[in-house]
Amino acid sequence: MRKALVISLSVFISCIVFAQQKLDQLTVEKIMRDPKWIGTSPSNISWSNDGSTLFFNWNPDRHPADSLYYITLANKVPAKASIAQKQLLDVENNYNYNQQRTAYVYAKGGDIFLTEVKTGKTRRITQTTDTESNPQFSFNETKIVYNRSQNLYAWDIASGETLQLTNIKASDAAGSGGGFGRGSDATTRAGNNPQEQWLKNDQLQYFQVLRERKEKREATEAYNKSLPKEKELRSISIEDKSLQGLTISPDGRFVSYRLFKAAPSAGSKATIVPSYVTETGFTTDIPARTKVGSQQGSAEYFVYDRVKDTLIAIKTDSIPGIQDLPDYVKDYPKQLEEKKKKPANRAVIVSSINWSPKGTYAVLDIRSQDNKDRWLMLFDTSSGKIKVLDRQRDEAWVAGPGISAFGGGNTGWIDDNTFWFRSEASGYSHLYTVNASTGTKKALTSGNYEVQQASLSKDKKYFYISTNEVHPGEQHFYRLSIADGKKEKLTSMTGSNQVTISPDEKYLAILHSYSKKPWELYFPEN
Repeated sequence: MRKALVISLSVFISCIVFAQQKLDQLTVEKIMRDPKWIGTSPSNISWSNDGSTLFFNWNPDRHPADSLYYITLANKVPAKASIAQKQLLDVENNYNYNQQRTAYVYAKGGDIFLTEVKTGKTRRITQTTDTESNPQFSFNETKIVYNRSQNLYAWDIASGETLQLTNIKASDAAGSGGGFGRGSDATTRAGNNPQEQWLKNDQLQYFQVLRERKEKREATEAYNKSLPKEKELRSISIEDKSLQGLTISPDGRFVSYRLFKAAPSAGSKATIVPSYVTETGFTTDIPARTKVGSQQGSAEYFVYDRVKDTLIAIKTDSIPGIQDLPDYVKDYPKQLEEKKKKPANRAVIVSSINWSPKGTYAVLDIRSQDNKDRWLMLFDTSSGKIKVLDRQRDEAWVAGPGISAFGGGNTGWIDDNTFWFRSEASGYSHLYTVNASTGTKKALTSGNYEVQQASLSKDKKYFYISTNEVHPGEQHFYRLSIADGKKEKLTSMTGSNQVTISPDEKYLAILHSYSKKPWELYFPEN
């Protein structure tokens, strides 16, 4: 009897263990539950400006939403950030340094500030009811240029003087209205009507006081015109277009901007997405984008030479392949024949301009609106013409890590003559450089993998890159030498390693996950 009891108890325990194992197995129902049952992972990693503090979003207490936490070099225990710390972090994310990183400028509360790194002293550049934004060092870093009311202003660091650089207006200023108030001339109101003109001449013939007034006014106008005048700031009208990407070259000579005109609303009906779960209980419509193939807006790009007072319109009609048709047109012989008879330039848009550190060169990133081509074009500041440095064509869609036009592209200058970018010309996103003066291209990476992230080191001798070179499902962080192309692997944990390097490049913040492990935060030295 005792033996039977032991056997029964063993069977009972085995059933409990088996049932528990079944419960521990992941199911579709369990996967779709609220993720709080597996804990909340840290996310949105960012460093403080001095590199001493690491901030991240986290929710260990299972609140309705994540909160901002931080750890420091001295204390690795996570603590919840204060409101003041969060506000400071938001400002720090917009710091813009000079080349020597001895000072930085930023916008806060609609005003502009300048801080010296060594002393920590902050100077307030503006204090107005207008909103000033996008401050940057220019004029060989002797001035701070910022945007106010769609115009650029420059503040001299040494003297404190402010200079308006552009006079961009939505439309040409309308002539002042009439009226017979002070300073107006009633006689000028006579139009081209013969009867009114006869009356004006008759008045001047018989009224000596009117003749004297006219002679005095004309003499005053002639005298004022003869006086030497300071050169007026050129007025640039953008008419009914939208101003975008207003910026200035590092030497302060060239101002560049894009004018965009939206497509007519007629015939470009937006798609509608129904929202069924609403507070009112009634279905509402969520406006979405227009359908693919709808008429797109048009854009023009201009560069204003402040020294020569000339406005240069960037002409794209000579870009290589500007009239090339996509391959799919070959499947429609009639349409192909019509397009061959009347070849037309494809619509393009200049998505960005990137000036070299001294303002010697500028590279324009130009995309075709059919998304088949991306051109990197060198802008010649002396002639106003552009020439191709790199062309990438994809019959599907030009995109990929560091290439997408939707905010994913990142490019820059290693020095005043060497430009770096990423391209999928090989079928994979890789890192390249091109010599601006010779046009010589060089591949820094190659192989059957993607360079998913890339950033230039402070000393501009290395690239920090993330790739899936080890395995398509893994992500690792490397330091790539520009001089010899050697890579040093800085992460070792199997899985995905998303790395954010500290501003002084001494520490790495690693978000790591594996196929059966959620994201966790690691904090090693570089």
